[in-house]
Amino acid sequence: MGAESSHVGQGPLADLRVIEMGQLLAGPFCGQLMADFGAEVIKIEPPGAGDPMRQWGREKPHGKSLWWPVVARNKKSITLNLREPAGQEMVRELVRTADILIENFRPGTMERWNLGYDELAEINPRLVMVRVTGFGQSGPYARRAGYGSIGEAMGGLRYVVGDPSTPPSRMGISIGDELAAVHACMGALMAIHARERTGRGQIVDSAIYEAVLNMMESLITEFDVAGYVRERTGAILPNVSPSNVFETADNKLLVIGANQDTVFKRLADAMGRPELAEDERYATHSARGDYQEELDGLINDWTKTIELEPLEALLNEHGVPCGLIYKAEDMLEDPHFKAREAIIEVEHPQFGPIRMQNVAPRLSETPGAVRHVGPELGEHNDYVYGDVLDLSDERRAELKEAGII
Repeated sequence: MGAESSHVGQGPLADLRVIEMGQLLAGPFCGQLMADFGAEVIKIEPPGAGDPMRQWGREKPHGKSLWWPVVARNKKSITLNLREPAGQEMVRELVRTADILIENFRPGTMERWNLGYDELAEINPRLVMVRVTGFGQSGPYARRAGYGSIGEAMGGLRYVVGDPSTPPSRMGISIGDELAAVHACMGALMAIHARERTGRGQIVDSAIYEAVLNMMESLITEFDVAGYVRERTGAILPNVSPSNVFETADNKLLVIGANQDTVFKRLADAMGRPELAEDERYATHSARGDYQEELDGLINDWTKTIELEPLEALLNEHGVPCGLIYKAEDMLEDPHFKAREAIIEVEHPQFGPIRMQNVAPRLSETPGAVRHVGPELGEHNDYVYGDVLDLSDERRAELKEAGII
């Protein structure tokens, strides 16, 4: 890396400098993942406005987004007008010092700004350029606008989500954007690994629809070979039983997964009905699939006679996987979440201590960490333009006056 990171030693990616361009979620979540594991992520935002994520979210105490502290955590923020030649020149200067550049503009935008990969690779041949879009960098749809919801639809996810009696549903999160970001992060680190052998960077092309498609298991092959079309099935997976949501005596909803033969036998023992595991209707995975509705009803009749706490204890005693359907308040009170610090408290300049999810996955020797919440707009202009690019005070003042930074 050209200029030494200001936090070397804090995480496995602490020797990498990342320039994050673009906005909203797909590119920025990729940057969040890298920053969580120590990379120095320099986020470029438009002067005066910043990333729209600073305004997103339903709840806005003090007029501040509660999404921004999470998706921009651990990053540095600088302001830069990418539509001006002087701003584009600043990007080229930063690229000299960088390992990875993340962008999620529509294909052709970076080239229009004279910031395409060919030009940037001439400046820094070791640069890995991560490009996150709806449809990828090639093909007839490449230039289409593509949000996460469109990728979820065309990647096959929307069709199989929801109850069969309703139109296809969406997830309660922006899963398409986030899957594309995870794939982008994975691809970037693969490219960095390959760079150790070749000495050269490359382009990582992460399309939202392909990231969703990659998670669709055997959906394509089932249709291709057997003509089978997966349909919406609500709370269950067809022919997989028991693996459903069951009611308790105190009106709670508990997920029980006991579809493996040995586990179903343990469930039958917990129910006080060991003979169920020998019944030809329920003895095998295939048989339980054929009698799924009947078996789920039988189990639900049993769970409705027991309150949640003793039911969980009984199932855990017998080694039967189960779990309450959690909301945020449940997560905050759960002793396992607390013991593993899955949710942590971070100081926010306006809100005081706020809680958010911790870094995942966990590394035993070089773990990631949440060092700070999302920064203020342009909070690190002095560091980047002064320390990294070594611009004089006079030059910085000129660029600010011209609306470039």
